Amino acid sequence: MSTLITNIAELMTQDRDHRVLKDAAVVVEGERIAWLGRAADAPAADESVDAGGRALLPGWVDSHTHLIFAGDRTAEFEARMAGEGYSAGGIAVTTGATRSTGDFDLTRLALGRVAEAVSQGTTYLETKTGYGLDIDNEARSARIASTVVDEVTYLGAHLVPAGMDAEDYTDMVCGPMLSAVRPFVRWADVFCERGAFTEDQSRRVLQACRDAGLGLRVHGNQLGEGPGVQLAVEFGAASVDHVNYLSAADVDALAASWSGWDDANSGAGTSGTGTRGTVATCLPACDLSTRQPLAPGRELLDAGVQLALASNCNPGTSYTSSMAFCVTTAVLQMRLSVHEAVRAATYGGALALGRESGNDVDGERAVGSIAVGHRADLHLLNAPSATHLAYRPGMPLTHAVWRAGVRAR
Repeated sequence: MSTLITNIAELMTQDRDHRVLKDAAVVVEGERIAWLGRAADAPAADESVDAGGRALLPGWVDSHTHLIFAGDRTAEFEARMAGEGYSAGGIAVTTGATRSTGDFDLTRLALGRVAEAVSQGTTYLETKTGYGLDIDNEARSARIASTVVDEVTYLGAHLVPAGMDAEDYTDMVCGPMLSAVRPFVRWADVFCERGAFTEDQSRRVLQACRDAGLGLRVHGNQLGEGPGVQLAVEFGAASVDHVNYLSAADVDALAASWSGWDDANSGAGTSGTGTRGTVATCLPACDLSTRQPLAPGRELLDAGVQLALASNCNPGTSYTSSMAFCVTTAVLQMRLSVHEAVRAATYGGALALGRESGNDVDGERAVGSIAVGHRADLHLLNAPSATHLAYRPGMPLTHAVWRAGVRAR
């Protein structure tokens, strides 16, 4: 079955040529993009959808979420808004609620959050464990996550549970807990931050997870300058997330990790030229909720760092899955252009997850951009251009969503 989507006022491909097409059309065949170009040149298809002069984007790729949880942290939020500072310790509240919730309800809650995200244009999602913090509950969270999202990350190193010795817990994260979650996860992460895991502990976690064959990610430099960014680059992590407080050396290290990598040869069925570096993932909704300085997205882009935007949807510091809100904030307050912000929320997220390349030949379909052979993840706005995302902040602009070629809204 093929579907022609025509009468598209603006098609923002986010492909390797960064094309923005006017008066465009797209043909979807099964789960793939089969054709795109001028509407006047469109081939016949089994069915047709009139976009009505609206803008079409790739679906959002949300590369950083924490969706497997139960409970409520409204009181913590109210206290923070009244002037209390954020610390990592609030995670323990969610851990208690998550442990006491059964599999059915934990799955139901996660599926509801995924549905909310998809309804707002998100078509590819990562999520993490990290609210179990013992072997059985981390394995359970990983198993449930693997049934509801596209990419699962092991975050046993989220916080040291109350009453446990930090070194003993790190040993558990690197040993039996890692073995228990391994069948369900592709990535591993560590919260390298004061109040969470030290540089030495983080290094042990990253090394053990790399030895186990997992891709790496790092929570780093959220509450102050620290070793997170440097560790991420040293270990070749796919991304380092938060990056609110960066030294000049941190920016230089991230930029150097991309030297020799050619963006022009990626995102359309290739893996780019040269060695890919560490994506800097900015989480602006979290920054606003915790009243931290916004990550320096403009500085990072200008330095040559590849940037992603993600929601960080979680119960304590960013209880939203609205990628449009993140894009709007990046434009209005982080000084990104609309095109740069949309790219960071689509192609950038795919790059942070290693899913920016793939086509008909290798069968691993790329996400985050619109190109022939890529997965048909599409987001039709109820607006004639993507500029309206920032021009009309807060407005519900999602008109239709296709996820792997299936109409999801």
